[in-house]
Amino acid sequence: QAQLVESGGGLVQAGGSLRLSCAASRSIFNINGMGWYRQAPGKQRELVAAWPTRGRPNYADFVKGRFTISRDNAKNTVYLQMNSLKPEDTAVYVCTFETLERDYWGQGTQVTVSS
Repeated sequence: QAQLVESGGGLVQAGGSLRLSCAASRSIFNINGMGWYRQAPGKQRELVAAWPTRGRPNYADFVKGRFTISRDNAKNTVYLQMNSLKPEDTAVYVCTFETLERDYWGQGTQVTVSS
């Protein structure tokens, strides 16, 4: 089975909101950090938000003030609340869990923001 499963993507109007979720298998432990990346067609994958387990959340400049990363350690789940969405936010959003030995990646969830 998939070790990370994202959900919550969809089609929204500009200015709308979405909440993405990423649930990790219980087989993933010793987690050092969690985060979200995105990749739009024809563009490189870019970091959206990250949260080191023992640190503070950090965000890409283009989402500061609009997106919020949160987590539920007991559920091995990370969330991304996305507000004030813009058409340029359209991308596949992928979550990642970093462990001591390797990084785990989800399959991605499509977010499309219309004008």
